[in-house]
Amino acid sequence: LLQTQNVAYQQWQLMFVSPSGRKRITVSDAVKLGYSFNNTLSRVYLRAPYHSNESDVSVVSGVNMNMVTSTSMYRQRWLLLLIDTTVSCPVDGISFTDTALTWTVPRVIPTLVVQESTFLSKSIAMGVDDQVIVNPEEMNYSLEHNETHIRISIPIGAEGGKLESSISGGVYGVIYSIDLCLEHTWTDAGWQTTKYTVIKSITTPFMPQIPTVINNTVPEERLFNVAFGHFLPDVSLVAIAVGNVPFTLREAQHHGFRIYETPFSNGTKGFTLEVSFDDPYILKEYVNRNETKYTLLVNYTLSVGPEMTLYYHSAEVECVIADIEIPEAVGDCDEENLYLTLPTFGLHQYWDLYLGNKLLNRHLALTNGYLAATNSTHLILQIPLFAGGVIYEEVSFQKIKARFDVALRKVRTMETLQMFSVSCSFNSSAFIICHPDGTIMISAQMKTVPAIDMSKTKLRDSSCKPREYNEAHAFFKFHVTTCGTSVRFEGDHIIYENEISYEKETLPEQSIPTITRDPDYRLTVLCYYQAKETLVLGAFSSDPATSSPFGSGTMVPWSNTAAYRRVRQTLNVVSRVSKDESFMEFYEPSMAMVKQPMEPVFLEVELKDESPNVELYLENCWVARSPDLNSTPRWNITVDG
Repeated sequence: LLQTQNVAYQQWQLMFVSPSGRKRITVSDAVKLGYSFNNTLSRVYLRAPYHSNESDVSVVSGVNMNMVTSTSMYRQRWLLLLIDTTVSCPVDGISFTDTALTWTVPRVIPTLVVQESTFLSKSIAMGVDDQVIVNPEEMNYSLEHNETHIRISIPIGAEGGKLESSISGGVYGVIYSIDLCLEHTWTDAGWQTTKYTVIKSITTPFMPQIPTVINNTVPEERLFNVAFGHFLPDVSLVAIAVGNVPFTLREAQHHGFRIYETPFSNGTKGFTLEVSFDDPYILKEYVNRNETKYTLLVNYTLSVGPEMTLYYHSAEVECVIADIEIPEAVGDCDEENLYLTLPTFGLHQYWDLYLGNKLLNRHLALTNGYLAATNSTHLILQIPLFAGGVIYEEVSFQKIKARFDVALRKVRTMETLQMFSVSCSFNSSAFIICHPDGTIMISAQMKTVPAIDMSKTKLRDSSCKPREYNEAHAFFKFHVTTCGTSVRFEGDHIIYENEISYEKETLPEQSIPTITRDPDYRLTVLCYYQAKETLVLGAFSSDPATSSPFGSGTMVPWSNTAAYRRVRQTLNVVSRVSKDESFMEFYEPSMAMVKQPMEPVFLEVELKDESPNVELYLENCWVARSPDLNSTPRWNITVDG
């Protein structure tokens, strides 16, 4: 048989016609060039490779056609058989949209038709995988033709083709491929019947398909339900990470996560993940007034396509629900303290307590003299009446109406959610209150034998009398810049000092000394303020043990029975104000000066008396509104030297 075939091959020759000219070769030589040739009793078979040296490309009706023009010749004795074995196949003609692919082929191929005027199309059919489709519209295929073209359109993903998942540049997508065939039968004058069959394998470009995360969470169930898809069946989930903590699928199930596949009606599938709001890997954030924002951070690892390429996708799902109860406080008082009771739930986790602009922590509570006690559910604050941070709404003779406020603020944003207040009235017979604005209020109790007339008590400035009084008490209210109040600095404190004294009644005799029935009584009043502290709230106690950093006061009794008399003598004294510490340049006597609080004043006092027996000691120095020595108010600079 092999010898017979070799003899046959030796008797057949091929004649190729190309732009470079004619070429005649034997069949055996053609096989070496990549051609395949065979014959039977009824037909001749020639198979030519695309883009061979003997081929040519021409454009037919807008479609590039690769063709080989050849004639097969058989010679035996006096017989010469010539067969036109020209072939022409479309090279392109493929187009794609997002939903379909289209294959376009010329209806008339000139190299295969001898006389186009006699061309008559008999039948046009399409097929898939070498199987002719009788009714293509039933499979959503489209076969159309006109005088110039034949078009086959296939929806991407249609039956007969194959969808595969793929990864390109880290992006998930799909590729669709299908093997189409076209059968066109025609007649013309040169040939009785020509059956033209083209088989075309078509593969779409990579089509990105970004997966979506579908949030099916029902807040009332406190359970995240998240579906991730859509994927082809050749995709599988291999691992997840929740809150940046990696889990294999087995580890995830063991931890308590529920993971399962969810099929969709279009043949794709998704992966559903269920995670409880209370899982430790769920992020929780207190938001708005009484809500919690739960955040699920999940990273998926999938195996994609036949190559099992790994694909990674991250997602963030949030759910906000009103599941936080804002605490309510209860206030109460006894004879000396205010009490505030509030729940400890969420304290320091969601919110903090603030006294003014300061965080009410253990240090501030101890500094201000508060007592704090907690149990499993509540915090109880005990605030002494004269502790720091207490606001005095009304202060009158033997009565104080006090209030204590704390603010409930968010830990992160400092937003005030609630103000807690407790307010009570107290009966107090003796107290000193030093307000941040410089107002001093004193309820003084003076026990002397014999008793003194409280209406005749006064401050250093004799015009400053008690506002209220009875047999044993006197109530004063004044500002630190009035009533002869002096100021001095000790360390980091400013100390304002005044004195409550009693004007004695005397019985005149013929000569000095005088006779008095009343004791000589003085009560020193001190208010302490932090020199560098911003005074923003509160008024403060006379108890040194609970002195606050804002202001505190003390009353010191003082008595001296030794009588003495001071004689005022007119001296030649000149005082000037220097512009700076050099004392080289001075303000004119009539020149106005503007000084800010705490700004130094450089004062010079000079004794002009030339007597050698006179010395200058500066005892009292003050600022007043007029040159009158007895004018009020006055602001003391130096008192008693």
